[in-house]
Amino acid sequence: MSSGATQKDLVKFGANTQPVELASIYVQLADSQASYATGQVYGAMGGNGTP
Repeated sequence: MSSGATQKDLVKFGANTQPVELASIYVQLADSQASYATGQVYGAMGGNGTP
């Protein structure tokens, strides 16, 4: 992670995220038109700030 998180934080990363909350991002990235997007940050923080 580029945010400077510690190893301790990394172990807990994603613990509060449900797969269904990320499904729309996965579908978007699987689309053939997603190849046009490069270097994007997709914020999926559930309203808890930015990634």
